[in-house]
Amino acid sequence: MTNLRNSVRLMGHLGQNPEIKTTNTGKKVASFSLATNESFKDANGNKVTEAMWHSIVAWGKQAEFSEKYLEKGKEVVIEGKLSVRNYVDKTGTKKYVTEILVNDILMVGPKEKKAS
Repeated sequence: MTNLRNSVRLMGHLGQNPEIKTTNTGKKVASFSLATNESFKDANGNKVTEAMWHSIVAWGKQAEFSEKYLEKGKEVVIEGKLSVRNYVDKTGTKKYVTEILVNDILMVGPKEKKAS
């Protein structure tokens, strides 16, 4: 069994094209948002769908894959781990950021038709 101590698996749609950066050492990093939808019935029996947004970060080969194949609206499965970091902003306020660090990306959804 894989390590379950800090494991996340999400299926959703990209909210934006991946933002690609290259570090001083030449390693690529991709960041993008992923929307997952949850549906339930409210007190009146009406179906309600809510989107939850997740910050995704991919390094190395996963960043290169993201740059080449992913774009806004694509449906993917992300497997990775939670990462929480903090920093102090310009006003001196401590901020916390929760991200999912990608181990694997799987594209799902309909295949694109080739132009004939």
